[in-house]
Amino acid sequence: MKRNLFAALVATLILGTGIGVFHQRSVNIGDAHAQGAPAGLLAAASAQALPEASIIDQDAPYHEACAREGLSESECVGRLIWFKATAGNDRFHTYTFQQRIGVLVDWFRVLRADQRDDRFWAWGIINDPSCCKPGDPDCPAKSAAETYGFDWCPGDDVLLKYVGKPGYIDPACGLKDAALDPDDPHSQGGKVDQRHSACDLKFGTSTGALGIRKFPNPRFDAAKWQALNGESGSWSGFDSPLIAKTGIESDQRVSRLADGSVEPPFLIGTSCGSCHIAFDPLNPPADPAHPRWENIKGLIGNQYTRMSELLGSGLPMSSLEYQMFAHARPGVTDTSAISHDQVNNPGTINALINVAQRPVFKGEVVTKWRKAASCGSESDESKCWCEPGRDGKCWQRSTRNDDVTPVNLGGKKVVLPGVHHILKGGEDSTGALEAIQRVYFNIGSCSEQCWVNHLADMREVDPEQRGFGQTPFDIGQCRRDCPNFRAVEDRLQNVLDFFASAESDQTDLYAALANVRQAGTSSVAYSRADLVRDLETEFGAGAVGRGQLVFAENCARCHSSIPESEGGSFNNRDFAAASEAHPRKIRADFLGNDQATPVTEVGTFRCRSLHSNHKAGNLYMESASETLRERPVVADIPERDELKDAGRGYMRNVSLVNIWATAPFMHNNAIGPEICGKPANKANDFHRARYVDSGGQLLAQQPDCLRYDPSVEGRFDLYKLSMFELLHPKERGKKRTLTNADLLIDVGIRPLDGKTEKPLFGFGQVKIPAGTSAGFLNGLMHKQLIGDLFLAKRHPDRLEAAGKASLLPTLQTIADEIIKNPSRFVDILREQRDFISANYQTCTEEIENQGHRFGEDLSEADKKALTAFLATL
Repeated sequence: MKRNLFAALVATLILGTGIGVFHQRSVNIGDAHAQGAPAGLLAAASAQALPEASIIDQDAPYHEACAREGLSESECVGRLIWFKATAGNDRFHTYTFQQRIGVLVDWFRVLRADQRDDRFWAWGIINDPSCCKPGDPDCPAKSAAETYGFDWCPGDDVLLKYVGKPGYIDPACGLKDAALDPDDPHSQGGKVDQRHSACDLKFGTSTGALGIRKFPNPRFDAAKWQALNGESGSWSGFDSPLIAKTGIESDQRVSRLADGSVEPPFLIGTSCGSCHIAFDPLNPPADPAHPRWENIKGLIGNQYTRMSELLGSGLPMSSLEYQMFAHARPGVTDTSAISHDQVNNPGTINALINVAQRPVFKGEVVTKWRKAASCGSESDESKCWCEPGRDGKCWQRSTRNDDVTPVNLGGKKVVLPGVHHILKGGEDSTGALEAIQRVYFNIGSCSEQCWVNHLADMREVDPEQRGFGQTPFDIGQCRRDCPNFRAVEDRLQNVLDFFASAESDQTDLYAALANVRQAGTSSVAYSRADLVRDLETEFGAGAVGRGQLVFAENCARCHSSIPESEGGSFNNRDFAAASEAHPRKIRADFLGNDQATPVTEVGTFRCRSLHSNHKAGNLYMESASETLRERPVVADIPERDELKDAGRGYMRNVSLVNIWATAPFMHNNAIGPEICGKPANKANDFHRARYVDSGGQLLAQQPDCLRYDPSVEGRFDLYKLSMFELLHPKERGKKRTLTNADLLIDVGIRPLDGKTEKPLFGFGQVKIPAGTSAGFLNGLMHKQLIGDLFLAKRHPDRLEAAGKASLLPTLQTIADEIIKNPSRFVDILREQRDFISANYQTCTEEIENQGHRFGEDLSEADKKALTAFLATL
């Protein structure tokens, strides 16, 4: 996203303009719309027809899972949507992401069938148990050529017929919706079905990896593909360096994936489940590369996923974008990577456990669109809008403080008084339904219709131009113009019902160990009392009971959802007690209060708390409550005052339910051993060395990473190692992420013959050596730096008027040095690192595993007791 930023800086200083002259890749996105009629018309037409029947029912294992979990009709529909619905983001992941944002995904590298057995170990994604490798016994596809090198999956006998042809009817068109909600004002008492066509949910078929879906590309040209790749089942030409086509030297480091003139056989989309589908801690697979459907859960969150590396899989390691974003730990993703806010803030994927017990907050002031039966005399679409062709299906935008969250529990509707705080800073805080809808935006749905033009263009350094900074997108406009939005919105309650279903219920260690014994030779029952006995054998007599008291006295004020004013003294509390009001009697205490805590109090990696997408004027402004934005400033954050606004500087604590199964710890998985996949294909081994010395440089001898182990024993062992680090901060070492390859940024103008690149003012390439701080690159406010350097040379009076007179001498020195010797550009900035960090960095924190020192001063016996007790929760 920041390709050629430094080139732009040099061009700004030399040419006196904010628009740098540098080599840009030629792309072709406009004609991608030529696939046929507009999406809304296609949906209307498709609604009249059902999808063709496949030789294998791809929904069968989903319905079996619903029966196994005892899910209701609404919960089951919500589950299907969560696992399958892409809401049209196949266009985003095939065209927009690459050609508008400049990040390349090599889907064949990730999903190629001949490396199916290595896929989990490389990318952390979960193989679809229903799919098979072409040529394997009983696989309907006998060769990779039949599937263009992908797995064969149920529904592909139909889908493959439409590769290169129009007319495919999406399987979502056959969705059997749940019964209408009589309390929904749009259903007129449950009598009128006004839901948008399910076709626009867009299911497609599986790619072989759960949550990643494929669609036939009607614009695919088989002859051109064969000529480029040599055979149908190979992508060797499509993902090869672009230099083979252009002959331009710098194109050696650019993939053919950037060539918009070549269409792949499939459009690839992702569902929300792509990050959240994971292995069931109660019933993990014997072989993670070959799971069965009963090993799969949809809500716990995938703690092994390498989603950042996946989304950058078509980029060379020498690219700035790759080094900025493809460094999050397994199970961690930067939800601001696409909507980049120039803050290095990756966070763990939410573990959605015991969702029905999650705290809600009364009285939050929320501005949002709410369902209405009419708009009355209001004609302003920015305030109220009724969907054409529907009777009384309207939405009205208003500011209120009385929102509630309706959840179905065991067939009984329960209304929770208030809204949830979802993301790590609570910034997704306008309601649970709206939070689910925001996930679809975050994975690319409706991008072209309503939000991609609101992103900051990292290459645009002219403040007068669109794309210089983020702007908020209008959810009302998105509803009006994006049919996929309406298809999802009309079924959000089904998804929320799934969140509160038995699939989100706790997965306790004693139950997991009981399953291990039953799967082995022992038929003897194993209870919580047995677990307590075994823990006290390992951690000391009476450890669990003592640990409960230690927890009550030291942890419960943050990690209990039931305050003492409601549940009595923590010291007398049974934190494992079941909720009598819940039909399945799940644990009453969520073991986290979701309250915003100043990051200075927690002491953990503070960059995550400085997220800014929810600020007024920024992209996701409409996803945050007014209450959140008006929180008082966290006074002691060691950052500049302009970063302490919009309620930033806080962290939402996490639930401790079943933490035995979800280590490592903290919002970035940095406390605990580093984990990795150790794939057979070493080109897909993304493990990074992170342990550094007191000077921030990598230790010569790095601790070995622990290979992914989703077994019960593997999870529990990782939990114990992580708890030791949590309670012994001095034993953690220091972790810091550095670039693991030289960054090469080409600067040049292309002469008319289009072949030879000439240096720009003798400045042909910027090289940033490996070992540079990835966080520094991610948080560099390069636009402000460029602008101030320009003003320092051209209009110093403007800097003085802006209150930056103290910066002027250093800025002028830097500008003079760059103009005099542009080839020393990187060295000049490095020499001024302290100045730049102090004035042009969004977050200066770089040690990623510090903080949360609560419990450090406990005795060793109490630390063991606390570890034992938390394992029972």
